[in-house]
Amino acid sequence: FFGSSQLSQFMDQTNPLSEVTHKRRLSALGPGGLTRERAGFEVRDVHPTHYGRICPIETPEGPNIGLINSLATYARVNQYGFIESPYRKVVSGRVSDEVVYLSAMEEGRYTVAQANAEIDAKGKFVSELVQCRKGGEYILGRPETIDFVDVSPKQIVSVAAALIPFLENDDANRALMGSNMQRQAVPLIQAEAPLVGTGMEEVVARDSGVAIAARRTGIVDQVDAMRIVVRATEDFGADRPAVDIYNLLKFQRSNQSTCITQKPLVKVGDQVKKGDIVADGPSTRDGELALGRNVLVAFMPWNGYNFEDSILLSERIVRDDVFTSIHIEEFEVMARDTKLGQEEITRDIPNVGEEALKNL
Repeated sequence: FFGSSQLSQFMDQTNPLSEVTHKRRLSALGPGGLTRERAGFEVRDVHPTHYGRICPIETPEGPNIGLINSLATYARVNQYGFIESPYRKVVSGRVSDEVVYLSAMEEGRYTVAQANAEIDAKGKFVSELVQCRKGGEYILGRPETIDFVDVSPKQIVSVAAALIPFLENDDANRALMGSNMQRQAVPLIQAEAPLVGTGMEEVVARDSGVAIAARRTGIVDQVDAMRIVVRATEDFGADRPAVDIYNLLKFQRSNQSTCITQKPLVKVGDQVKKGDIVADGPSTRDGELALGRNVLVAFMPWNGYNFEDSILLSERIVRDDVFTSIHIEEFEVMARDTKLGQEEITRDIPNVGEEALKNL
């Protein structure tokens, strides 16, 4: 039943980022939508109303380009099905802490300043002319004419694009490839958080649910590979038990045959606060998203071995399992009842070499 709709998809579980991205996907295809053949350039193009709502970068490269999109970092869908983006309200030239969600039509009526506009300690704009958007156009506006300010510079892009450091210096086409390729990274045995990150790494690890956060403040009573027991020191009573038990997933197979396993980060006697990460999941390290390794890279020609897109790896990378990952495959075999009796499952197959039988 669940597979009957075109928009019902098997979750992409390659790594935590691919899960989060898949859950935030927007599609113009499917029942009541467009077909790939009929969709022209206008539908696929980036539109001014995408700002803060739909990511202008993350979209597939093939025939679906521009038809399948990603929700921007802070966007939400309102009760009427319109996508809204948050803005900080500006009252008589002063930026307040009040956050207002606006749809694209509402935003068109106001003057909105950029998130990186300089603001002093009192919330006033420093420069006399500020870069703003009004009705889809970019203008320079005086502080007193401004109605709203973006909440963050990353509100225009999706979660995957926001994980790219110095994104503003990248060519849009290569940034598109980068945000799509991060979803294809397999969880490594020895994961390593990036040395240069953007601050979104912890958010993705926590919100994807693969890293376990403490439900209450307490002291760790018991830890092994399978579970963590935390004795609560706050927020417990007759209706709530005094211990929290976190059962860890061990070597589970994901939809993409990658390995889902969780490792404890705490020791017996450790104090944990509510919200602290107590266990790492796949592709996370100390509660941060860790899709790869920090390896030493040289950009140089080397006897033609790295012509075009080729790369050269040191032997040590292979020997030390730097990029080794675990994959769990599931095979099914049927043993039927036949007229001649039950089928037998055996590795003793006639006329087959030892090489073909060695893993049976």
